[in-house]
Amino acid sequence: MFVVAYGTMGGAERLWWLLRHFGHDDCAVIELDAWRGPLARGEEEIEPAEFTPRPRSDDVIGADELERRRSELVVVDARTPNRWRGEPNPIDKVPGRIPGALNAPWNEALPPLSDGELVAYCGSGVTATVVLHRLHLAGREGKLYPGSWSEWEQLGLPVEREQGAGPAAP
Repeated sequence: MFVVAYGTMGGAERLWWLLRHFGHDDCAVIELDAWRGPLARGEEEIEPAEFTPRPRSDDVIGADELERRRSELVVVDARTPNRWRGEPNPIDKVPGRIPGALNAPWNEALPPLSDGELVAYCGSGVTATVVLHRLHLAGREGKLYPGSWSEWEQLGLPVEREQGAGPAAP
């Protein structure tokens, strides 16, 4: 069964990533505004299908491994630039980024990224999948750090921020 996820705020890409993570590669994402085909109303007969999850392990990275290997990885932060710079904000208890992380905001075009093994993260593991989906469409794969900034800051791991971005929140 082919699954098409649609949306514009990262949820469709997160479903795409989850389906692939659990072994269902027959999936795609479409922005609903881009759909030019017919839309149906009312009830439709849907043939039942069974899904047997087969979790992958090669598409994720944990905090310990990321911290240990971050100097050899291309680490990409999918959050908006103000959060990547480490400006005080109402979301992050500790403003900043994983040291050495590049910024590729999920809601902007994908910037050029260095060659190498790529890891994407965001605030909670959702919008980083937008970056991973765009990379996949461009023929490049990457890993998700699902704990993302929420976990990183809670673990007290190293933080980098731009000069003048302000002090860390209490």
